[in-house]
Amino acid sequence: MSEPERCPWCLGHPLYLAYHDEEWGVPLHDDRRLFEMLILEGAQAGLSWLTILKRREGYRAAFDGFDAARIARYDDTKIAALLADTGIIRNRAKVNATIANARAFLAVQEERGSFDVYLWDFVDGAPIRNAWTALSDVPASTPVSDRLSKDLKKRGFGFVGSTIMYAFMQATGMVNDHLTTCWRYAEVGE
Repeated sequence: MSEPERCPWCLGHPLYLAYHDEEWGVPLHDDRRLFEMLILEGAQAGLSWLTILKRREGYRAAFDGFDAARIARYDDTKIAALLADTGIIRNRAKVNATIANARAFLAVQEERGSFDVYLWDFVDGAPIRNAWTALSDVPASTPVSDRLSKDLKKRGFGFVGSTIMYAFMQATGMVNDHLTTCWRYAEVGE
């Protein structure tokens, strides 16, 4: 039996395949998981996504399962421990942004009722369904990711540039950017 056709970016490593086949592009509405993806996408800045996937469990352990309320209370002692933790990317700016993002995330939840409601309003509550036939057609950012990035920055979030936010939108299913030839394209669009 032959392998199904997939988006070419996921070929070459079992973690990429599993992420692509099980998670990428699936509409996500759980606040904690949305926060996790926001932090992981920011951590990926300047690195490969595979680097982050390999450390995902390390991030979950280091950042208390992405419990934003706990992260928002991190102090200098915890920051020092994080900067010594080989299970994550030990970048001070990214660690500090995670803490700031937790605080901003909690403020959005307070204001809007959930982070999910806030995010999905940017796409009118439903995934944007693109129909790309080649990886070269997929944009790095869009006017929607520009607006989302600008609003997040205004709210105090860090590592949320437009390109990062477009990757976040793809990962969380706010946009379906599986190629039309990929077996997941129709599946995540249902």
